[in-house]
Amino acid sequence: MRYSVVSRFKGTILGAILGEKIASSHRKQSQGADTLKILSLHWSDMAIFCSENLISLGRFDADLWRQRQQQEFTNLENSDWAILATLPVALFFHDNTTKLRDNLLLATEIWQNDPLIRDGTLAVGYAIAQSLTEKLSPKNLISQTISFIGETQTNLPQQLLEVHHLLEHGVGLERVQAEFGKEEKLSHIIAMAFYCFVSTIEDFRLCVLRATQARYRSSAIGAMTGALSGAYNSAVGIPVTWQVMLTQQRLAKDSKRLANASKMLELSDAMIAVWSGVYNIAPHADEVIEESSLMKPRLMSLQATAAPRVIRSR
Repeated sequence: MRYSVVSRFKGTILGAILGEKIASSHRKQSQGADTLKILSLHWSDMAIFCSENLISLGRFDADLWRQRQQQEFTNLENSDWAILATLPVALFFHDNTTKLRDNLLLATEIWQNDPLIRDGTLAVGYAIAQSLTEKLSPKNLISQTISFIGETQTNLPQQLLEVHHLLEHGVGLERVQAEFGKEEKLSHIIAMAFYCFVSTIEDFRLCVLRATQARYRSSAIGAMTGALSGAYNSAVGIPVTWQVMLTQQRLAKDSKRLANASKMLELSDAMIAVWSGVYNIAPHADEVIEESSLMKPRLMSLQATAAPRVIRSR
């Protein structure tokens, strides 16, 4: 195994956070802070709730997801960030293609089954799953992603196919920007994220920096590119200086965005534990003591590990 699944989980979340942050910094310098307030619409809040849902239940509960959206996440107009909100679903079900597709489709229902959000979520989720299972082939990724999306009325498969052709011919970033920068569409944002990822697949830093050069909504492109590259290169492949920068800023100021970033990273550890079958015996300490009076209280924090989803809480 090239990188551990734990490192890839964390790399996906950390990549999305850093991709957004670095792209936002570039955008702030050129357009001002007021524009940025529109972009980070609820995605981290939604991703946190999604993670907590998966951790507590060991599955994705679409009813709870829908109920929480109706109570708190009422403004979902900015569709660019819908895909990022569902990243925990892609991570949790990465090892089962059928469950991955079914649960991603359930998660996108709160956007009134918007076909483009659905297709984009499937595309990004599939690419991340391929990285986590170490089956990703840069040469075949786009064709396999289009197949995973399936029949659709959107133009996303055509956009991704165009990216494939541009990559095959070694077309540079400037020309790709000209191709997909004509209109501000979600399909173009996804296409740019795939291009930046696949064209420099082994280099997280270069992937994200190229994504920040996009002419529109670079924050969304940066975050998607960061998630894709973070899943492939894992947390190990993310520059230490960037990780330290994020840590220092979290310590320096307690903004909601930075607090959410810290929370998401913590939840990624808990989520991989639930997915992998780690079972904490602490909640059942009394039962353990009854069976073995020799066990000392200080050992109650021990954990048992099994194959994914074999051990379950009762």
